[in-house]
Amino acid sequence: MTARALISRLLQQESLNFLLTNRIPRRALSQFMGWFSRLEQPWIRAPSIAIWRFFAEVDLSDARQTRFASLHECFIRELKPAARQVAADPALLVSPCDAIVGATGRIADGMALQAKGRPYRLIELLGEDRMVRYYAHGWYATLRLTAGMYHRFHAPHACRVEQVTYLAGDTWNVNPIALKRVDRLYCRNERATLSCRLISSGHLITLVPIGAILVASIRLHFLDLLLHLKYRGPSRISCHAELAKGQEMGWFQHGSTIIVLAPSGFSLCEGIHNGAAVRMGQPLLHLPE
Repeated sequence: MTARALISRLLQQESLNFLLTNRIPRRALSQFMGWFSRLEQPWIRAPSIAIWRFFAEVDLSDARQTRFASLHECFIRELKPAARQVAADPALLVSPCDAIVGATGRIADGMALQAKGRPYRLIELLGEDRMVRYYAHGWYATLRLTAGMYHRFHAPHACRVEQVTYLAGDTWNVNPIALKRVDRLYCRNERATLSCRLISSGHLITLVPIGAILVASIRLHFLDLLLHLKYRGPSRISCHAELAKGQEMGWFQHGSTIIVLAPSGFSLCEGIHNGAAVRMGQPLLHLPE
């Protein structure tokens, strides 16, 4: 058995995985990683990237560049032109990121699922009653970015970002093992809500990027600030950023989860189910007819 296979088998043991990735000083480690990943000394950069690629099975074949000044630069790498095809049909809302699909379904009684038997209340996730009312009987899709994936996210449709709300929180791991063990995990973690008004139909779509262990920040191109564990600025930020479908919105420092919320009338596209792999630009939801 290879070293990678042995380590993978050990990490698949749920109790050990949960212990190693959660029962540690999560916030301190996330802040340290944010600093460490930016170090550009070759004797740090090269082994750090090599170790990360060994454990995360990183594929750089579609990256714009393959040589990086730091681990951070490799994490937030850009794609080659046309590396992702964005579904042009205006009746389709596309995935904002590369991801593994987690829980999906209808919002019922203001509740959604993070995993089987683990519901959470939208009011705890979003913090605003009006948004919970708007998404009553709507849909949610959970998109988990693994450590080795492309970490930038994009506009799921031509839209105008009207408001960003930052909610401080913890940095629990968001892998399936933690989701099965920690109630209301998404509502506990650091996150932001991005209220996006579709230009063609006027519907409001909300993206909720959620931080996690080792995710030191969320960068949004249309805001001149960095949302991170030490951020103490206004929690609700009004903006008026118009984005084309597929246009880059920002990035996670390392990898985490984005929850997509859509109102009643939308419907999930074929193939969007728990465990499915999706790429940025792939159809995610049908707009109302």
